[in-house]
Amino acid sequence: MRMDLDAFIRDLPKAELHVHIEGTLEPELLFQLAERNQVALPYSSVDEVRAAYEFTNLQSFLDIYYQGAAVLITEQDFADLMAAYLERASADGVRHAEIFFDPQTHTERGIGFSVFMDGFARAQREAEERLGITSSLILCFLRHLSSEEAVETLEAARPYLDHLVGVGLDSSEVGNPPERFAEAFELAGDLGLHRVAHAGEEGPPAYIRGALDVLGAERIDHGVRLEDDDDLLARVAKAGVPLTMCPLSNVKLRVFDVMGDHNLKRLLDRGVKVTVNSDDPAYFGGYIGDNYLAVAEALDLSLGDIAQIARNSIEATFLPNGRRESLLAELDQFVV
Repeated sequence: MRMDLDAFIRDLPKAELHVHIEGTLEPELLFQLAERNQVALPYSSVDEVRAAYEFTNLQSFLDIYYQGAAVLITEQDFADLMAAYLERASADGVRHAEIFFDPQTHTERGIGFSVFMDGFARAQREAEERLGITSSLILCFLRHLSSEEAVETLEAARPYLDHLVGVGLDSSEVGNPPERFAEAFELAGDLGLHRVAHAGEEGPPAYIRGALDVLGAERIDHGVRLEDDDDLLARVAKAGVPLTMCPLSNVKLRVFDVMGDHNLKRLLDRGVKVTVNSDDPAYFGGYIGDNYLAVAEALDLSLGDIAQIARNSIEATFLPNGRRESLLAELDQFVV
């Protein structure tokens, strides 16, 4: 049954809505880029890097995540990173991906927008031509930095607005409520960009409410703490606000002790538009297909449940209606 389930999941047409491109940096590519750019690493082997990927919470992960990003320097580095992710995503049945990136992680190191944006765009074009996978970018503000820096980052991105579908909010959640970033999100809305935000991963349900009410978030990234507030849960379900959930990430970062404790199925049964995504797959042990399989097995999801989650993912994209409807038709044909 596992082999049948695995094949069903990986062939299932789907979208990925919550993946950080910097979090797809596999140890092998990390070492390759470090050698190319003559960057010293505090690890002597790929195995030593993987051994370091044992995290106790979100911050312990972020510490190593930002360290790894230091090897990304040239346009070719960013193109290689994007190409490797899109190749893996396509193999997992992803037809469209909306990909987070953290410009402040790079601009703080003196790397300009043109370097990473041009690298990403080249790899995205090549992947669409070769694999048929489409993708778009969501610029994320680092919430441990100031709101003023978020606005400055968005201003710096103005020449590249045609390459962006939206803005998001990520990094250390606890103690950094979404309300701090109201100005940047209002500006993003004025520029015609969609808005999403990480909320309710380690932070309280109030952060979800703030992301919706103050930031105008159209999707909530993670949102596992939604279950702690029945009124908010009912509101989110009624409004059809998607949750971009990341099961392997939640277990790896100790949000849940084991996958069997995850609340995705309970939220799905209560009418919440849940989706499954990979977050930072190089660090958390699996890409989107692995996440679907892990949650399907641990929570005893039916094939109908799995297909509904894939449908949710396509419906929750920021694609134009024509492309969205064609993907939904492909999904319907697959599950008949």
